[in-house]
Amino acid sequence: MMGYTCNSITIKAPYEKIFDISNDIPRWTELFGGEYKEARVVKKEASKIVFQLTDDEGRSWQSFRLLFKKDYFTYAERLDPKFPFEYMKIIWLYTPTPDGVILTWIQHFTMDKKAKFNDEQVEGFINKHSRENLEIFKRVIEKEAAQV
Repeated sequence: MMGYTCNSITIKAPYEKIFDISNDIPRWTELFGGEYKEARVVKKEASKIVFQLTDDEGRSWQSFRLLFKKDYFTYAERLDPKFPFEYMKIIWLYTPTPDGVILTWIQHFTMDKKAKFNDEQVEGFINKHSRENLEIFKRVIEKEAAQV
């Protein structure tokens, strides 16, 4: 089995602003509603960012993120430690429409066999948090775009 989630929201702001704010890793402590108590860039080279996240329970892990701004998407993978996942791959799509930009988060993952929760349980958790977090992204970015 493999876990899969897909969640979207329409943000009424210019694409450049949406892309730049949503990929500003240190701002993820704000944008992800307290899910991360620390988000820091470890290394940045061209369009690749290696970063470390620390959750509200003090657990840290590193991931990398590839920014494809001119192609309207990003790709990320969890690095170390991967646990509680066997793997976690994330794609963010930015789709301009007349009503705004649709930001879509797609996650593919498999839980480690020793993890406390299975793929299906984690899908539910990720879906709930993704919807809540996308609402925060929308609110923060639309507010900032309106201040220009």
